[in-house]
Amino acid sequence: MPSVTKTYPIFLLHIWLASSVLAAPDIVGPLPQDQGGIPDGGSDYAMPEIETPFLGSWIIDNPNAGVAAMQLQLMPNDQVVWFDTTSLGPSALRLPEGVPCPLNPEAKNLPDCYAHAIAYDWRTTKYRPLTLQGDAWCSSGNLWPNGNLVATGGTFSGDKAIRVLANDNPKADFDTRIGVLACVRWYSANQVLPDGSAVVLGGRDSYSYEIVPPQMEFKPRKFDFPFLHQTTTPPLGPGRPVENNLYPFLYLLPDGNLFVFANNRAVSFTAQTGVVVREYPELKGGARNYPASGMSALLPLKLTPENQPLNTEIVVCGGNSPNAYEVVDAKHVQDKVYMTALHDCHRIHPLDKDAAWIPEQDMPSPRTMGDLLHLANGDLLMLNGAKAGTSGWENAKDANLVPLLYTPFKPMGKRFKELAPTTIARMYHSASALLPDTRVLVAGSNMHQFYTLDGAYPTELRVERFAPPYSDPALDVGRPAISPEATDKVLKYGKPFKVTTTSPSVLGEIKVTLLYPPFTTHGFSQGQRMLVPAITTIENNVITAVAPGSGMLAPPGYYILFVSRLGVPGHGVWVHID
Repeated sequence: MPSVTKTYPIFLLHIWLASSVLAAPDIVGPLPQDQGGIPDGGSDYAMPEIETPFLGSWIIDNPNAGVAAMQLQLMPNDQVVWFDTTSLGPSALRLPEGVPCPLNPEAKNLPDCYAHAIAYDWRTTKYRPLTLQGDAWCSSGNLWPNGNLVATGGTFSGDKAIRVLANDNPKADFDTRIGVLACVRWYSANQVLPDGSAVVLGGRDSYSYEIVPPQMEFKPRKFDFPFLHQTTTPPLGPGRPVENNLYPFLYLLPDGNLFVFANNRAVSFTAQTGVVVREYPELKGGARNYPASGMSALLPLKLTPENQPLNTEIVVCGGNSPNAYEVVDAKHVQDKVYMTALHDCHRIHPLDKDAAWIPEQDMPSPRTMGDLLHLANGDLLMLNGAKAGTSGWENAKDANLVPLLYTPFKPMGKRFKELAPTTIARMYHSASALLPDTRVLVAGSNMHQFYTLDGAYPTELRVERFAPPYSDPALDVGRPAISPEATDKVLKYGKPFKVTTTSPSVLGEIKVTLLYPPFTTHGFSQGQRMLVPAITTIENNVITAVAPGSGMLAPPGYYILFVSRLGVPGHGVWVHID
């Protein structure tokens, strides 16, 4: 049996307060700041979480998917879609016999008989090729409220394109519109707004953003955004960019404004006007965005029964020195110098009156190009990346093979835990996604301009699946199990909803989480969002909770609903929120 270790919550359990249930004796008051106490909106449970010595496990999910995962999105139809570029030669997957080879404008309009995108069924590990038109190299994306995937921008013929993959047709292919965006969007970031449209922000030499509605036909709406120019590290000469602010970290705040972090600075602004409403202190210590490529996430939003967010907090970790790219990239130097990545982390409460960056516990090892994902139980996972160098072809070395469990509300010194290492390097152009079965799918890594299947850090076509510590088989006895047929699948803003479990559920031991599945590329999971709705009652294993109150808290669309018992989650189900 797993050992049970006491954890010390920061404040009294808010869902228990809402239900007038007495707290357990293990509940203690706030930890002083010098002991690592950070207001988190209340502990999730009325007793200690279950701890396990299990450090996770890795399996090969598929030995060869044929296409490297530069960009990746889990869809509500349980297909994981990933794609790379059409301008840099063939992939390792030919189109099936009888499938027409599309003309490739990036290859002199010659027929291209190789797939550059696939739809991967995570339940069966089988995949099918997709047709990618308009080069999606270093593009961005999000889900529409109906579950469709939209990929925006890229380069060359795809720099102003949108590509839409339907969610309701398991055999769908991309429907592409070329040249419809207002501006070139190469290395941009997306965030879904409360009405279901999306901001597409930034990109190389694009100091603006635009709002793209969830439809194929639209009139572009562009807003100049000088902040992006102000945070760009100047080029060292023609064709020699440095930037350090591409793929900016972009989040929707509960007040409806957007928070954007680029390079080492952050502001919040109103999407419909472009007006900057707040500037935040500089985050010193290095560059955090592409090509230095740190990690960032909006921590889980815990809600009261009245739908007040109890904590709104953003974390930024890793990256590299502002000059790390210019001393390693072939556009700048012949003799590469691989600078050690950063290992520091910082947190900020952007809605606080005196918002400031607070030093977080350092990561056990330096990391650039890593992914930072929400896990089903509300913890976070860091994985992939390198210990030295930056993004870019052959610009990094010393792959970071050790994932980290990040529990941001434990006392300082206990927030990072090194987990079972992989044996596969996942550096530049790799991606990952949390699956409804609570495990993490990991794919991609191509350090080279072309597919290179030998030598150091070859193009990686194997697909892995990582089982986090909560997957310990010893925990299966008490693991929650959702009864899908007796669970509400359509959640309305601010209204109660019910989740039925087939295992015993006790108030104070149960947590519900809602995950918006992100579009992950280049170390940033765009649109990633986890909410912890308030539980009001549990009767006969039927959990009643309150849906998020508006699109400012939870943009409309599909979410994965998980139920955890004392930190141990069961398989999730797809629900729709509007």
